[in-house]
Formats: sequence, C-alpha cells, structure tokens
Amino acid sequence: MNHPYNSVMPLKHLVSFDKLLRKYEEQLTGDDPFLAATAKRILDAQSQYPELRDGFTDFALLEKYKEVIDRILQDTFTEALSTNEIKVATLPYRDVIIKSTKRFQKIISEAGKEYQPEMRSLGEGMDYIMSCVVILNFHYGFEFDFSRPYFYDIPDAQGVMRHYRILYNADFIEIIATEKAKDITQDDVDELLENPYDVALWMEKIPPESFISKGFVIANLFDVTAEQAISDIKSKLISKNNLRPVNFMEELQETFKSFFKLPNIKVGFASYDAKSDRFEEIIGMSFNSFLLHGQDHLSCKTALCMESYDKLINDNAYFIITDIDRFVETNEGVEPYAALKEQQIKSAIFAPIAFEGKLLGVLEVVSERKGVLNGVNAQKLDDVMPFIVSAVVRAKNEENNRIDAIIQNECTSVHSSVYWKFQEEAKRFMGDELEGRPTAFREIIFKDVYPLFGQIDIKDSSKARNLAIQRDLMIQLSEIANVLTLAMDKWHLPIYEELIFRVNNHLESIKEMLYTNSEQAIFDFVHDEITPVFEHLKKSDSTIEKHILAYEAKIDMGTGSYYDHRKNYDESVTLINKKLSAVIDKKQESAQNMYPHYYERFKTDGVEHNMYIGESISEDLEYNQLYLNNLRLWQLQVMCEMENVHYALKPELPVPLDATSLILVYNTSLSIRFRMDEKQFDVDGTYNARYEVIKKRIDKSYIKGTEERLTKKGMLSIVYSQKKDELEYLRYIKFLKSKGYFTNKIEIVELEGLQGVSGLKAIRAEILYKTEKAPDKTYTYNDLIDTLKE
Repeated sequence: MNHPYNSVMPLKHLVSFDKLLRKYEEQLTGDDPFLAATAKRILDAQSQYPELRDGFTDFALLEKYKEVIDRILQDTFTEALSTNEIKVATLPYRDVIIKSTKRFQKIISEAGKEYQPEMRSLGEGMDYIMSCVVILNFHYGFEFDFSRPYFYDIPDAQGVMRHYRILYNADFIEIIATEKAKDITQDDVDELLENPYDVALWMEKIPPESFISKGFVIANLFDVTAEQAISDIKSKLISKNNLRPVNFMEELQETFKSFFKLPNIKVGFASYDAKSDRFEEIIGMSFNSFLLHGQDHLSCKTALCMESYDKLINDNAYFIITDIDRFVETNEGVEPYAALKEQQIKSAIFAPIAFEGKLLGVLEVVSERKGVLNGVNAQKLDDVMPFIVSAVVRAKNEENNRIDAIIQNECTSVHSSVYWKFQEEAKRFMGDELEGRPTAFREIIFKDVYPLFGQIDIKDSSKARNLAIQRDLMIQLSEIANVLTLAMDKWHLPIYEELIFRVNNHLESIKEMLYTNSEQAIFDFVHDEITPVFEHLKKSDSTIEKHILAYEAKIDMGTGSYYDHRKNYDESVTLINKKLSAVIDKKQESAQNMYPHYYERFKTDGVEHNMYIGESISEDLEYNQLYLNNLRLWQLQVMCEMENVHYALKPELPVPLDATSLILVYNTSLSIRFRMDEKQFDVDGTYNARYEVIKKRIDKSYIKGTEERLTKKGMLSIVYSQKKDELEYLRYIKFLKSKGYFTNKIEIVELEGLQGVSGLKAIRAEILYKTEKAPDKTYTYNDLIDTLKE
C-alpha cells in the first residue's frame, strides 16, 4: 500500500487506543456486570502492551499486535455486521488500515492484487489545510464547517469503477499541542479564511507536526457510485470545454458503466433533423452512433422499425430491445436493426432527447449481452436525461452559430463596421469544410481607405513613473535602515553595521536619479539579504518585530516592494485612460451613424485611436470625400472634449498628471490587411508602412531649429505634409473656435526630420478649457459649410 507518511502535515499521527480503553475503564466500575466483564477481558488483553495506550508511529506494529488490536476493537467491529458494513479503523486523511470489516476486505480483494486503496485527492495541499481546520475547531475552539467529502474509487470484480464516500467518527482521537504550536488570534483566522488555498500561509500559522493526533478514527464507507456517476455525467456534458477532447467518449463510456453497474455497455448519440426526418452525426461532439453505423446521416424510416419510430419520433418515449436476435426473428421483415447485429449488439435502450416537445436526437445505450439492458434499468436514465438534453441543445446552438464561431476562432473580436466582410469569408470557409475541400481563412483586405490617427498622451510619463518608483524605494530603504539601526544598538554586531552601510549606498545611488538597473538591484538586495535577516530579527526581539511588521505591512504582495507613490501614479493613469476612453467610445456610436468606418482604441500611457474610412469598408453605402472631411472635423472636436475631460479630472487625481494631444493627417489612401497571426488590422504594403513609421515616431519630434518638443500641454498638435491639409484644418479650427473649442493662439511650425521621414509641418492650436459641462452636440461638416456661407 502506498502511504504518504512522509508528506508534510500539521499533525503527527500516533496510533493509540487509549481513549477507547478509558471508556472500557468506565464500564469496569459500572452497574452492568456483562459490560464490566467484557471491559475486563479487553483491558487485561492490552495490559501487557503499554505502547497500545502510549501510541506509536511504526505501522509495522499493527501486524505484530493484530490479535490484541482485534480484541480491543471487538465491540466496534461486531462480527454480526462484518459482512454487511463497509468500515475501517484508520487514521484521519490517511490510507492506513488498522482493522476492517469482511465487506471492506472483500471489496479490496475483488479489485485485484495490484490495487492499493488510496483516497481521492482534494487537490495539492488540501489535506494539510483540512487538517489545520480540524485543529482550529478541536484545539483552538473555533467553529468552521470542514465537511469536505473524501472518496475511495475502487473497481469491482467486473472492472466497473465503484465510488465510496468516507464518513469519519472521531470519538477515539484527541489533538495534543506540541512546543511547535503557535498562539492563534482572530486576526490570524481571518487572514487564513481570506486565503483558503495558500498552503504556505497555513503552514506558517500552524507549522508542520505542531500537533499530535493520538488515537484512531472509524471510517464508514457508503457506496455512492450512482450519485457519483450522475455528477460525472453532468459535469462532462454541461461543461463546454469537456465536449471536445479526444478521450471524451472513452471517459463517458466508463462513467455510464459505473452508472448502470455494467462492464460491457457502450453509449452513442444520433442527432435528429426534423426537416429531412433523418438521423445525423452531432457536429462538434465526437460521439459515435450505433444506429448510423459510420454513416453521416440515415433516414429514420430506414434506421427504425415502425414501432420504434412511433415511440421515439412521435411519442418521445424510450424504446427497449432486451434481445435483438429474438426481436428480429419474431418480427419478420424488420431489417433496420441489421446494423446493430453486425456490431454484435444483443440488447439496447434508445432514449429520445427532446426539448420543448421537439426531438433533437437519440441516446443509444447498447450491450453485447442480451437482457442486461431492459425496461427496469432504463428508468435510471430519467436522472441524467436533463443534462444530456442540455448538452445537445448547446451543440445544436453551436452548429447554428458556426459562422460566429469561425470568425472568433480565426479572427478574434471584429469591429462592427467590418463584420460583414468576415461573415462573407466565414460562409465560404464553412462551405469548403462541409464539401471536404481544404479550409483556410483567407486574408481580409480593405483597399483605398483613408487613415485618421489621434492620441492623448500623458506628458513625461516615464519621468513621472520613475519619480514615483524612486520615492517608494527611498522610503523603503530608510525604513530598512531604521530597523537595522535598532538591531545594531541592541546587539552591536558588525554585520548589521555593514548592511546599514550598503543600504545607505543604495539610497545615495538613487537620490538624484533612478537608473535603469537600480530598481532590480535594490529588489534583489532586499529579497536576498534583508528579508532573511528580518525573519531572524522577528524571532529575536518583540520590539524589533513590531517595527518589522509595520514595515512589512507597507509591502505590496504583487511587487514585493513599497507601492505608495507608484500606486498613486498607476491609479492616476488608469483613471485618465478610463475617462478618456469612455468619451471617445461613446462619441463613436454617433459617428458610425454618419458613415461606417473602422475604429480601434488602445490604452497605453494615455489613449490612442485609429480610424479608417473608405468605400471598401462600407457594405452597401456609396462613399464621398465629404465623409472623410466630416470624420476629420468630428475627430478634432472629440479630441478637444477629451482634453476638457482631463482638465476637469486633473484636480481629482492622486498625481496631477498633464497630457498632450496630437492628430496625424495622412492625405493618401492606403490598404489595411487583417493579420491572422496578431489578430488585428495593419497597413498593407511597403509604401503604406511609411504611415505606421510616422505614427510611432511623430510624438517624439522636435520643432525645427529648436529643442522644443512638438507636443505641448494645452495645445492640440495637428501634423500634416501637404498645404491643402493645412488650409482644411485651419478652416476647421476657425469654425470650432467660434463654437468655443479653441482660443486665438494658433501657430504653424516645421518639424525636424525623423528617421526615414521629412517635410512634416504642424498646426498647434491652444485649447479653450471650460469649467461647465462639455456640449453633447457634435458638429458636422455641413455645419461648417453653413457657417462659411453666412
């Protein structure tokens, strides 16, 4: 038997019969002479073996003292019930057999010589945690529900897996604390309850072998094979992810064997198509069908006789054949079941899978032995048919939604404006698949589209982030130095002085600037050298321990370091991104109604968006240059509104970060291609790639002849290369200035050449910030034209 005796546990188990023997000592002085005589015989039998009271860990002694142990446990394991009860004297959560009933011994014997009883695992570390909960209840006096079920999975003589639930009787065991046991407070318990799977934390609060389990428990086993099989069938059929694996059918067959308690049955499914009145394979669920016998589809009238047709198709009732050979002989001319005879099937149950009165398919349970499937055990299916119906309904829905599934699998989520193109390709893909042709999702390309790009970026984000990290590290190092100074003052060890020296060196190194490798170097220093010292100091002095605990309370579990200023920075960035994204996403809903266009938005240190507009993106609308002009005007206005949202938000931020805005104008059409590897659109072709180069580098550009960056707080920068773009955007700015979006401060600048890019210019327009709520109205290109006519 494979015992995990050496595994780490909070309890050190001692096999002892002391608590049971004390009960016999009570009976010895009782009023019942019969019980007293029995108690005397048992106590006399044990008296020569004190280790049976004191307890032992050498399980080889169980065999040595077998006769005495049998005598001690004679009332607990009465001979009259031994052939019926499934009971074991054992240790809690262990596979140790101290004594067992004849029924249990028979079950183990029938499982085979190679079988070794072993409890089903609850998961890694769960045995330790369960033992800790027992300790919290029985030693510390807390009251927690720890009734997690334990099971034995044991095959019977026919090879069918049987499942036995274990219920413990702990009347004869006691929990004794050792010197390793710690005091447990309500705060400790609260922390444990908040981290129910953190084995390391449970081991810290209740260390390994900090308690002794002295005694034994009585494990009563109950056959729950049917209930377990129903649960397994439910989980296999309801869980979507379980319907696809290669070994799913094999696992389901084994479950049905346990369910019917028959070793030689098989399970199949056939889908029903009401329109063509035929059985078909269930697409997407790798089920065999014995009625179809390898065919993709078969007419119901060919597969069934009239009697079975009426019961299954018309009445939605079970059809059972206990002896197929006799059934065919006594019903001359009934040929549909020839396929079953070819498959050596002798008895079968056909159960209709119906939903809301409509037949969806047939569950087939078959056996190569006659009579084993019959009208009696067919009723067992009533318990599992709801789960089977649920699985088939889902499979039908998946088949009906196959186009969406293909798009999701091949292309991930797709913007609504271009979804129609993916639908067309998905239909072609599915057609090829059904016809048996090679399937490949072809590339989606939109030609002659005009790009629009805009971003609101957090100004000097890297500098702000580094400053936040620098401040957190300086505070952390200062706290470490304070603790080490306390240790130095108390014990005057040179090692503490050396550590203080190194801490101060790290402080000095980041005092002026945080270098690239500084954060990691400090983290490694604290993790490798400070943390072990602090663990030692916590055990050495209670005053220093309080300081260390106060220090550790400020450490973030995710980063392993101080996370105060960085947290404020991260929360500020997150809030900015959330608010600005909400603005442009909401505005996009109305912009799509003007003319469909592709839109995508990214959160970085700020918010970026890409838009593409052109006739190829619209499924059926005629394109006009007017729609591009309109979208450009819309973008300009929305960027100003996003700036105003940031302006209003800034006083509420933990770190008042500034933002800069930029729009890139690109007046040449290009093509975009959906990249299957990255599941996103990208510009297509070498020439068009110039646009992406500009996008990535433009916000780092400088005004020509100066060291001034293009982007500037309070200004919206509009980058372009052609004069007509300049005139177009000056018109838009003039129009929006009249609506209260810009001030009179407008400048045109030339940009320094970037790598591979030259000749760019920019308009910088000062944004007019408002204290009142920004208007909901979005102005269109027609509004601009109307204004110019006035």
